[in-house]
Amino acid sequence: MESSERLLSIIDVLRTAERVTVAELAASTGCSEMTVRRDLDQLADQGVLRRVRGGAVSLLLRGEETPFAVRALEASAEKRRVAAEVDALIADGEAVILDSGTTTLEIARVLARRRLTVIPLDLHSAGALSAAPEVTLLVPGGQTRPGALSFTGHLTETALRALRADTAILGVCGLSADDGLTAPRLDEVPVKQAMIAVARRRIAVCDASKFTRTGLGRVCSVTDLDVIVTDTGAPAEAVAAISARGCVVRTV
Repeated sequence: MESSERLLSIIDVLRTAERVTVAELAASTGCSEMTVRRDLDQLADQGVLRRVRGGAVSLLLRGEETPFAVRALEASAEKRRVAAEVDALIADGEAVILDSGTTTLEIARVLARRRLTVIPLDLHSAGALSAAPEVTLLVPGGQTRPGALSFTGHLTETALRALRADTAILGVCGLSADDGLTAPRLDEVPVKQAMIAVARRRIAVCDASKFTRTGLGRVCSVTDLDVIVTDTGAPAEAVAAISARGCVVRTV
């Protein structure tokens, strides 16, 4: 089992078990206890768990946002396909606002090869774009959140509302025809709404799991979105309901 698969396997156990032992995880993953201990130390550094003698205690609380490092491991192949599809939708010379998140980080890596003006809303994407030879990089500023390193607050919102962009690429916590696009944290809502207000076109990006989730903060209706790009695992019923509201859903 590769490292990323092993970490995801441990995370899955921690979502349902409050406490795990090294011996149990070694048996379930087929790896040595030494390897499991290294994995647990890595996940402890990322805020996923707390190490205790002989194992670990989960810090993945229900209803709270999953740590960025964990989300970066999930659905990685699907996120790369979504990024490639978004790349095809963007024309050279556009001004693009790029939301924070792990899917948008994959998009940043692809757009780094393009001739664009990009306004990234987290330091992860800003770093991925910083050495791009033909990208004009505009960083809006604001307060950053630990882990996600996303920009939030009045400074971020004010900076965005001073701009006019061709395309806003929005990350998604939850998405449905009835609830629209939702975010896990209330401080993300005004930033995403500012993105929507200043862009001519709005593209939401997500993997299939987001159609079964709903975040605390409602950002907008699906009718405020022009395109949703997701993977082929998206529930057919949810896709049909959103399409019926007039939003184009592209599955890749």
